[in-house]
Amino acid sequence: AGHFISEHYVFEEGQETYSYYGPLNKITFNVGYHNEHHDFPAIPGSRLPELKKAAPEYYNHLHSYNSWTNVIFKFIFNRDITLFSRTERK
Repeated sequence: AGHFISEHYVFEEGQETYSYYGPLNKITFNVGYHNEHHDFPAIPGSRLPELKKAAPEYYNHLHSYNSWTNVIFKFIFNRDITLFSRTERK
């Protein structure tokens, strides 16, 4: 749940999706590198950390997470975030 919530629910206005840079990436095939994956979907997950290092000017300023557990707690206890706190495209 932390993985899905951290990628698709709006916690910071103006940013549509978020990456996770915590230790669980080592066992989840770097699935947390979500922004990088959306920018370059053909790059294998094993290479996404290299992409982030090669292009810090594109990724370091973006809001990201280091804990999926903290994301779940924010989602549950922050009254400003609801099931409808997702980006809508028209």
